[in-house]
Amino acid sequence: MKPWLTLAVYLVAVLAIAACAGHDWATPSELLRAAAGDDSMRSRLLVEWRMPRVLAAALVGALLGIGGAVFQGVFRNPLAEPYLLGSAGGAGLGAAIALLVPFGVPQWLLLPLLAFAGAWGATATVVVVSRIAGAVDAAGLLLAGVAIAAILSAMRSFLMLALSDETVNLQVVLSWTLGGIQTPTWLGLGMLLAVAAGCLALTLALARGLDLLGLGETMATSFGLDVRHFIALAVLAGSVVVAAAVAYGGLVAFVGLASPHIARWLVGPLHRPLLPASALVGAIVVTLADALARSALPPAEIPLGLITAVAGGPFFIVLLAQRLRS
Repeated sequence: MKPWLTLAVYLVAVLAIAACAGHDWATPSELLRAAAGDDSMRSRLLVEWRMPRVLAAALVGALLGIGGAVFQGVFRNPLAEPYLLGSAGGAGLGAAIALLVPFGVPQWLLLPLLAFAGAWGATATVVVVSRIAGAVDAAGLLLAGVAIAAILSAMRSFLMLALSDETVNLQVVLSWTLGGIQTPTWLGLGMLLAVAAGCLALTLALARGLDLLGLGETMATSFGLDVRHFIALAVLAGSVVVAAAVAYGGLVAFVGLASPHIARWLVGPLHRPLLPASALVGAIVVTLADALARSALPPAEIPLGLITAVAGGPFFIVLLAQRLRS
C-alpha cells in the first residue's frame, strides 16, 4: 500500500506545482479561486489553458509509461523503449503531412489524427513485414522496426524539403518532433482520458501473458501461451498506447524507458501492478518536465523532448553499465 500512496502523493504535488508554473506563476489561492468558478480573466486562462495542459501532460506521461512497460515485457529487455518499432518515425511522418499539406481541416484535429495513424500504421507494417519474412519473434520485429523507422524518417525529411516554401514554417514541424504537449479543450481532455483508461485496460488484459513470456518462450509455451501470436498482439497493443501518446505530446524520449524501471523498484516485476505503477511514474515525470519546459526560459518554451532527453540520457547510460556488468 505504501508505494501506491507515495506515488499518489507525488502526483498530486506535481500537478499542483505544474498548475502554478508558467511564464507568469500562479499562487495556490489563485488556483483555488479559478477552480471555484471565478470569472476573472486570470482565472479563465488558468481553467481554459493551463489546467488542461497540465492534465494532458500527465495523461501523455501515463501512456508512455504503459507503453514502455509493455515493450520491455515483450522483448524481455530492460533497455527496450516505446519507439523501437517505428512508432516515432510513423508519427513524425503523419505530423509532417498534417503540418505541411493544406487539407482544409483544422490543424488541432488533423495533427493528432495523422500522428496516431502514422505511429500505429508503422508498427502494423513492421508486424506484417516480419510475418512475411517468417520472423515474428522479438529479434525479427526489432530488425524490421529499425528498417521501417529509417525509411519513414527519410520520407519525412523528403517531405520537409519538397513542400517547404516561404509560406511554410519548418520550425513548427521541428518543434513538434522535439516534443511538446498539445493543449486540449476540456472535451478533448475527456477524450484523452478515455483513451488512456482504455489503453490501461487493454494492456492489463495482457499482463499474465507478459509474465509468462518473462519466463522464456519455451516455458511460456508449456503454460499454453501461443508465443508468436501473443508477441504480435502485444506489440500492436503497445503501439496503440504509444500512438495515442505521440499524437498529443509529440516525440518525448526516455520516459517510456525510465518509468517502468522506477515502477519495478517500487512494486516489483509482475505486470498487473507494474503497468498502473508505470503509468503513475510516467505521469509524474512528464508533468514535471512540462512545467519546467514552460517556466525555465520565459517567455520562450523549451521543447519537452529536449528536457526528457537531457535527464534520460544519463539514466540510460547507468542502466546500460549495470546491464553490461551483470
